[in-house]
Amino acid sequence: MIGIMDESLQTFSIPQLRERSSIFKEFGIGDDILFCEVRGSEIEKSSAIMSLLSYPIRFDGYMCCFCRKGHFRLDINLQSFEVGPNMFFLNIPGNITSFSLEDPSSLGNLELIFVFVSRDFISNLRFDFNKSFQDSIKLLNTPCITLNPHQVEIATDYFNLARKIINSPLSNRADVIGSLLSSLTYMTADIWKSNVSVAGERPDGKTARLNMIFDRFITLVTEYHTSERNMAFYANRLNLTPKYLSKLIRKVSGRSAPEWIDSFVILEAKNMLKYSDSSIKEIVYRLHFPNQSVFYKFFKSHTGMTPSEYRAH
Repeated sequence: MIGIMDESLQTFSIPQLRERSSIFKEFGIGDDILFCEVRGSEIEKSSAIMSLLSYPIRFDGYMCCFCRKGHFRLDINLQSFEVGPNMFFLNIPGNITSFSLEDPSSLGNLELIFVFVSRDFISNLRFDFNKSFQDSIKLLNTPCITLNPHQVEIATDYFNLARKIINSPLSNRADVIGSLLSSLTYMTADIWKSNVSVAGERPDGKTARLNMIFDRFITLVTEYHTSERNMAFYANRLNLTPKYLSKLIRKVSGRSAPEWIDSFVILEAKNMLKYSDSSIKEIVYRLHFPNQSVFYKFFKSHTGMTPSEYRAH
């Protein structure tokens, strides 16, 4: 089986981001940490960054972004979120994201701070990331939170301090930044928990169970969509009949289970077409289509373009 983090799929690390474009050669530490800014006053650079991130991209690490000014749409694994001033979002390894502006002319009003951190670096911090964040993100059903003025001030101070440390001659910069990130992560976890506590009433038992099954279904599709597109596979994994699972998924999300599966496959195909050098024949093989003709028909029916047209777009 090919899982979401399979090496044959197009996943970006920090070195690959830097190789992809000189716009990411801002400041950081080795292959573990990269800071990058989008500033409306630097239209050419900002346009290049947003253009690169506008196509589905998977980062093999943790990515967070603080929006100081402007608005944009964030898509994470087929879910869309509107991000505006003083909002912060966190993306975990394996997700496929893309960023888009409804009005390209609004780029001049955009101010964003991106932080990319490798999984290895996070794993070495004295902080249980999954324990602190996973449940909170699921309860909020969104990776985005809005910071109050005091929190905005603290977040800005963290960024400015990180920049000074990275640009300093300290021989142990990685250790110092690691301690700073641990501190930032504790603060962020606390803010998330505060948002959870005011997120409203919890769903009743039946609704909670349906949501849990839907979450498990999406988790399975995220992992296996490149090799499994048959409803029976997912129903069997969830100990349900295909008919009942299909009914449940539509009730919870308004979309059928096959639509979710197909959407993930299209997202994967777009990612590989745009960011890999693989031939279409190789992509057909990796996505387990029987032949190129079937893949072309599938891709065009969902996007209105052939794979070749999308790659050249």
